[in-house]
Amino acid sequence: MPRTPRDPGVPQSPADYFGAELRAYREAAELSRPQLAERLGYSPQWIGQIEQGTSAPSEDFAKDCDTYFGTNGSFYRIWEWIKLSGQLQLLPPGFPEFLRREEKAVVMYIFEAMTVTGLFQTHDYAYEVLKAGRSKEEIEDLVGTRLDRQKILTGTNPPRVVVIFDEGALRRPVGGPEVMRGQIRHLIELAELPNVTLQIVPLNKGAYPGVMGAFTLITSDDEPDMVYIEGHVGGQLLSHTVTVREYGLRFDLIRGVAISTDDSLDLLHTILESL
Repeated sequence: MPRTPRDPGVPQSPADYFGAELRAYREAAELSRPQLAERLGYSPQWIGQIEQGTSAPSEDFAKDCDTYFGTNGSFYRIWEWIKLSGQLQLLPPGFPEFLRREEKAVVMYIFEAMTVTGLFQTHDYAYEVLKAGRSKEEIEDLVGTRLDRQKILTGTNPPRVVVIFDEGALRRPVGGPEVMRGQIRHLIELAELPNVTLQIVPLNKGAYPGVMGAFTLITSDDEPDMVYIEGHVGGQLLSHTVTVREYGLRFDLIRGVAISTDDSLDLLHTILESL
């Protein structure tokens, strides 16, 4: 079947939209590409590539356009859209929607069996977890997204977070002793936040209901409760009432074998001293 030719007048991406807006403002100002390039301090070729959508604008270029055309930040907002779109392409299937739901969370119940959960990771720890098979630029984009998420823990009206770690996840030497020391110190700081409850399932518990894997339950005011399960190449968001209820019961069972918050904090200090 022959492909439908692309309509050059219809933006197909955020970068196309930025280029269309730039061209519209330039033409409204009755400027040629070389004239605009001279005023902004860029080459005419660069202006042409941006207008055609074949190159993405830089952050500085977006700010320069807003200043020159007096657009009150509209070019910068499109640049942020471009940047966000680029990051979301790196994220596993299912995860972008999870991020949206996470931002609106009122209560979160998190169980993690293998590593420190992303919402609690330091930069260096996250880098080590995410680096396999990716370029340095891709890793930094993903780490940036992960660290941006953490703002919800200390922002206005932060969610109530109950997180349970398997002790093995906290003792796994991700990135070596120095990275782990920074990560455990960070967990100690987070455990002392008023909206965070941190507990640990000790290694001596043997088999328990959490051995089947990690999951996150999210409760918000205006959407159904949901559970997120992350796999090797993507994640699943589940909102079926019975399924979510079953995961809630599973979380209760896991919490039943975890040690208290005070004992968990003591264990974190013990792990830190052993590194």
